[in-house]
Amino acid sequence: MKKTVLFAVLAISLGTFAQTTPAKRQLKPSDVYRLQSLSDPQISPEGNWVAYSLSSVDSVKNKRNSDIWMQSWDGKESIQLTFSPDGESKPRWSPDGKYLSFTSSRNGLTGSQIWLMDRRGGEAKQLTDIKKGDLSDYAWSPDGKKIALVITNDADTTKSKSPKPIVIDRFHFKQDVEGYLMKKTTHLYLYNLETKKIDTLTKGIYDETSPKWSPDGTQIAFISNRTEDPDRNENTDIWVIDAKPNATMKQITTFTGQDYAHEWSPDGKQIAYLRTTSAESYIMYDQSILCTVSKDGGEPKLLSKSLDRPVNSPRWSKDGTSIFAIVSDDRTRYIANFSAVDGKMTKFVGGNRSFTGIERHTSGNLLASMSDPQTPNELYAIEAAVVRKLTKHQDAFLAPLALATVEGFTSKSKDGASVSNLLYLPAMAQKGQKLPTLMFIHGGPVAQDEFSYDMSRQMLAAAGYAVVAVNYRGSSGRGLDFCKIISADWGNKEVLDILGATDYVVQNGIADPEKLGIGGWSYGGILTNYTIATDTRFKAASSGAGVSLISSLYGVDQYILQYEHELGSPWKNFDKYIALSYPFLKADRIKTPTQFMVGQSDFNVPSVGSEQMYQAFRSLGIPTELIIYPDQFHGITNPSYQKDRFERYINWFNKYLKK
Repeated sequence: MKKTVLFAVLAISLGTFAQTTPAKRQLKPSDVYRLQSLSDPQISPEGNWVAYSLSSVDSVKNKRNSDIWMQSWDGKESIQLTFSPDGESKPRWSPDGKYLSFTSSRNGLTGSQIWLMDRRGGEAKQLTDIKKGDLSDYAWSPDGKKIALVITNDADTTKSKSPKPIVIDRFHFKQDVEGYLMKKTTHLYLYNLETKKIDTLTKGIYDETSPKWSPDGTQIAFISNRTEDPDRNENTDIWVIDAKPNATMKQITTFTGQDYAHEWSPDGKQIAYLRTTSAESYIMYDQSILCTVSKDGGEPKLLSKSLDRPVNSPRWSKDGTSIFAIVSDDRTRYIANFSAVDGKMTKFVGGNRSFTGIERHTSGNLLASMSDPQTPNELYAIEAAVVRKLTKHQDAFLAPLALATVEGFTSKSKDGASVSNLLYLPAMAQKGQKLPTLMFIHGGPVAQDEFSYDMSRQMLAAAGYAVVAVNYRGSSGRGLDFCKIISADWGNKEVLDILGATDYVVQNGIADPEKLGIGGWSYGGILTNYTIATDTRFKAASSGAGVSLISSLYGVDQYILQYEHELGSPWKNFDKYIALSYPFLKADRIKTPTQFMVGQSDFNVPSVGSEQMYQAFRSLGIPTELIIYPDQFHGITNPSYQKDRFERYINWFNKYLKK
């Protein structure tokens, strides 16, 4: 009897638990309103706290807002510091740890100013009052008495009710988000916290950015392109200047490619930095190398040259004998440690995940930003190579969701190339079930799909699709030769790789061969056009921010240097432009119903590229539609448009793949 009663009680308890525990649901487009984004973490001087920006969506106002938060290093406390609807970003600790500064245009300001908040409490107060120019960056001096400012000044600062004509005389005259490029200069300034005076540190016709104070506070290292005409190349070098007005700057690096991401060694004698492998004027198919150089200049040490993988985010170890950095390698990004003497690398912490930023803690441990396929970006402490989660902002987002599983696979292309891919399978997919399948192609092209959280592919998988991410040739993470092979040969080997991955999922019983779709944004949209012009097996496509008639964007987009150096001038090498334009010039061979999308203000791949393909499809009677998002640049940032794009993806593919 006792056993019977016990089992009965247990059964009732389990039944009650099953009823009160909500079932997991699929991701849906409106979830874009719930996803938060962490950025710019900063460790307090004593090491007890991490300040960072947290961006959230206000669905009523249809806008993102960024606030400053603070997380304790022990993981026990999380505190929101700002609540302004105007937004705050770039948190920075004063060197004594008493104050936290940030930038904001709150209280009706027309541009960002630095605000100062006492850690003990109270409202933040406005610190700077910059009347001319736009503040873009700043850095505290080690003694806390001065702040280096980065301010962009317009050559014509007069105000007028009627906009003046845009007068342009530059070679590179367009840039996404920035718009038309006129004669603006970006310089460094020194703000004195005691006198409130701003002194000019650099001036002239060139730009200076990214100020980094030397440990003793006497010098500032910065980045500048001081070639005769910076518009005609992508060179950047590291320069050093004494931290006082009218000082003379000194060039530290002389490489004709890019030198950047500089970090002073703890003793102030060396500078760690990144440089490109290419010394050419235009740098596309490339990967960064970790280097060190004396603060006085001279021959640099190329620490990671033999690694043949991109290295990023260099941070010196506490004792200055080595440098931590992030390495991109075949669908992952891991943290490695490089000897400052000979470059010997030790893999510090890795796995099927993606580290996107690191900072050194005062103890010598690391703070990292990291995500994995089922966890959006959070902050983590790394102590003796053990990863410990600090922030938990994504827990509420993830709690109700059943996300797709993600696994890697390798496919062979028609010409024998080996290609690394990722497969997203819906949470409710049955084993052995053939699924409608989408090849969703990354942009770049120099980028990689990796074991990190991907909202787009998770969203499409939640709609019932197997989703394939293809790291086609041209992608990063597989070495320089793998990356460079597509130069001036667009839409060839990449298409072979996409079709090879498609063959794999069909032959292995994953994809229903009668229900295949393809899509992507930017270079992913371009490759969508190339692929449907090559193979008619795809029953639906979505091409975002793409182009097919290549010559039509010469002088229209921001890639003038790429055209000049990779393809040559159209009047000298028009046959190459024609050959690369086959999706448009042979549009009558395309059978795939295709949806075209683009931001109205996109200067990266302007709307004309999508409009031309849409018009060709309408003229030919191929099912199509064109969606233009008003006032959006290359990246769609308006939350309601992000939701709308996901809904349109799903509706379009459902129409043709789920009949």
